[in-house]
Amino acid sequence: MNVDGKHFRTVWLEGGTVRMINQPLLPHRFEIADLADHRATAVSIRTMVVRGAGAIGATAGYAMAQAAREAPDDGFHPFIAAAAETVRVTRPTAQNLFYAVNRVLGAIEREGTNLSQARRAAVAEANDIADDDAACCEAIGHHGAPLLGQGARISTHCNAGWLAFVDWGSALSPIYVAARDGKRPFVFVDETRPRSQGSRLTAWELGQEGVDHAVIADNATGHFLRTGQIDMVIVGSDRIAANGDVANKIGTYSSAVVAAANGVPFYVAAPTTTIDSACPSGDDIPIEERSEDEVCYAWGWSDEGKFIRVRTAAAGSPARNPAFDVTPADLVAGIITEKGVVAASPEGIASVAR
Repeated sequence: MNVDGKHFRTVWLEGGTVRMINQPLLPHRFEIADLADHRATAVSIRTMVVRGAGAIGATAGYAMAQAAREAPDDGFHPFIAAAAETVRVTRPTAQNLFYAVNRVLGAIEREGTNLSQARRAAVAEANDIADDDAACCEAIGHHGAPLLGQGARISTHCNAGWLAFVDWGSALSPIYVAARDGKRPFVFVDETRPRSQGSRLTAWELGQEGVDHAVIADNATGHFLRTGQIDMVIVGSDRIAANGDVANKIGTYSSAVVAAANGVPFYVAAPTTTIDSACPSGDDIPIEERSEDEVCYAWGWSDEGKFIRVRTAAAGSPARNPAFDVTPADLVAGIITEKGVVAASPEGIASVAR
């Protein structure tokens, strides 16, 4: 990922400290957050200092590596089990989180009673998870870029770019590859209420990469689809069920329905770590519901240069805040993975699932 021309990953491990881009401060301020232990790292997931399926997964892996370093010799395995539960309960929807926790647990368990080797294995496995995420996302870009014609106009929703993964991203990766190939794509960036990850994060990323784009209100997507100004939609995913149903940021389903009504292909880009083969359909995916404050309030910079929270809803009005929705497989033109583009069907999912 490019930040003023310098390469960064979204999250990484230095010694026993997890370092990550502090995403709630973007696009107004770029800052690195340091998390000293697995509990602090778990809090960073729950409070969305880090967010996005792949980035959450890598962070969860690093939290488990921290736990392995912190665990006492006496009671090592009970400490690790408790840490795994602490990490698992932070966010319920993103499959990558559970995948990463289980991978690091497996690496620890393979070392048995050799605790020093178990600690080293946990760190190595966490780093491998992060490296794999970055490599998969780069491959997604190369598989997806041929779908984009010269000057393609693409709609996105939420943020599925560098910041949502360790590097490259999923939905934005084909756009970045196409841009570097000289295809000059143009991106319609849904603002993505209530946390505005599109206007805050996706637009910032695209600007850093020099990709032409415009931020639009979520409700404007249908207008641009109906009037023929969008050629395709590409979104990410937090969990893909075995039948090809896709869970992604709230509002994704609406875009898929309107795209289908106007004959515009709707693609999902995700590494295969996002597939949950044990989940039969989208009806079985747990949907996180977050605080109503995210709907009733917004954060931003005031004209006086202060980062403040303001109320946008009527005082006393209750709110509902589901963080995700499910798009049925029959609305998905294809799923772009690191192994290629596959059908959103049981057969397509089975052909690439890990």
